[in-house]
Amino acid sequence: MRERQGVHSVEIGLRLVRLLAEKAQPLALKDLAKGTGMAAAKAHRYLVSLIRAGLAEQEHESGRYRLGPMALDIGLAALRQVDVLKFGGEALAELRAAIDETVLLAIWGNKGPVVARWEESTRPVATNVRAGWVMPLLNSATGRCFAAYLPAAATAGLLEAEFALMQDERPRYPARLDEIRAHGLSRVEGDLLRGVASVAAPVFGQAGGIVAVIAALGPQGAFDVAWDGGHARAVKDAARRLSARLGFRHPS
Repeated sequence: MRERQGVHSVEIGLRLVRLLAEKAQPLALKDLAKGTGMAAAKAHRYLVSLIRAGLAEQEHESGRYRLGPMALDIGLAALRQVDVLKFGGEALAELRAAIDETVLLAIWGNKGPVVARWEESTRPVATNVRAGWVMPLLNSATGRCFAAYLPAAATAGLLEAEFALMQDERPRYPARLDEIRAHGLSRVEGDLLRGVASVAAPVFGQAGGIVAVIAALGPQGAFDVAWDGGHARAVKDAARRLSARLGFRHPS
């Protein structure tokens, strides 16, 4: 299989980032140049760009370089996602075993909610939703759950794009989100996929914000979507347990 072409300059810049990450102390320009096998002038040009991007920073007194604030943010985000996916996979397996329904875990991506984990029941529901699928905000239980708990600025652009295609949803959407927050649960019946019902609950991280959504889905009519029904309780319990494992403490 032929190797995919990439952007060589990005790969070179990331060699500097990797070297900064490997060393416990800030590094001088000459050490960075030597460690990456490039001329000092070339390394300096890359470092200027990395500093602008927040991936590196230069100490004022010593002139040495270290990782920047954006690198820290990326590292912390990666750690959060690893924990969410690891523990979330375990939570899904337990939930599916308890209710024998198809269940999923979604995280927030740059295009909206992304299905990160998927566990099918012994009675698979007819749907093309799989890991990697991006869920809409307006008519999926998962998307509505994210919209209810994320800051409005995080969802505004995506919502406007969806409202352009579903204008009738705009006036009633705020009330839908209020209802979700009141019940701690989102639900749909055939809104996204004909004949498919779903309930979804938010997963919160240590900082208190939503980091994922757990959802269960099944055939409309046979799948219980009552606010206090068995599926709703099971999904909310799974989300609460996962939140606790991620360090979230529910207000007493």
